Amino acid sequence: MPIPEDVTGEEIDKDVRQELLSLPKGLAEDVAKNLVMVARLIDEDPEGAYAYSKIALRLASRVAAVREAAGFAAYANQKYSEALAEFRAARRMTGSVDLWPVMADCERGLGRPEKALEMAGAPEVHKLDKAGQVEMRLVAAGARRDMDQLDAAIVTLQSPELASNTVQPWTARLRYAYADALLAAGREGEAREWFAKAVESDKDGSTDASDRLAEMDGVEFVDAFVEDEDEDDSDTVIDAETEVDDEVESQDDVSVVDELDDEDEDDDIEDDEVEAAAETKEDVAKEDVLLKEEDDDKN
Repeated sequence: MPIPEDVTGEEIDKDVRQELLSLPKGLAEDVAKNLVMVARLIDEDPEGAYAYSKIALRLASRVAAVREAAGFAAYANQKYSEALAEFRAARRMTGSVDLWPVMADCERGLGRPEKALEMAGAPEVHKLDKAGQVEMRLVAAGARRDMDQLDAAIVTLQSPELASNTVQPWTARLRYAYADALLAAGREGEAREWFAKAVESDKDGSTDASDRLAEMDGVEFVDAFVEDEDEDDSDTVIDAETEVDDEVESQDDVSVVDELDDEDEDDDIEDDEVEAAAETKEDVAKEDVLLKEEDDDKN
């Protein structure tokens, strides 16, 4: 696949660049460029990111960063079995537990929430940093909801991180998940309160908390694109009706002209008949005169 000219490969993280040093220079540059494309497209064009990840994987399947990138690209495309395989490979190569939460979420995606909960209670969780532990809590709560255990999901999300007034990178998502669980449990008043808190902490718009809050307050969103389509349809109908009216008027005009032509023809016929009758009377008169003259000659 083509690589844009502005992509040099230097954009990758220094730790990833360090991993690529084990490859020949030219190959390392190609892999780096494909990894940059994966990161660039994964949110807006997951399928495109997946395609670039497959190229990087073909070029350097023994590089942990490549396996991890391939895993996230597959995950973004809901290819959970493939993603889980890549994450496991990356973990074997590095020995890191950082991918543990997303691996558990892959189990959820595969319809195995019980396995995700089992992973949430594994010793690996204690080795995660604070962000990883919050992520694991979100996955565990999601697994509880998969099993229709709403109250348990709510309890799972209740934590010091949720209660803290300090805004961290995970704060908005944690508050949002809590609000959503409360709403699913029918606790609308509390849900609205936590959606509002999620909005306060969501500075980069990583959630749709503001939309959810507006919906709870009765605000209706109108799709401008749909309105434009409706206006276009109305214009089309009006144009069609105008064309029909013009066509009818045109046909009426033709009918009037035809009627006038018919009247003219009728008048011409009547004039011809009058002239023919006059000529006939004249001929008869001439014949009468001739007959009278013949009678006089005989006498």
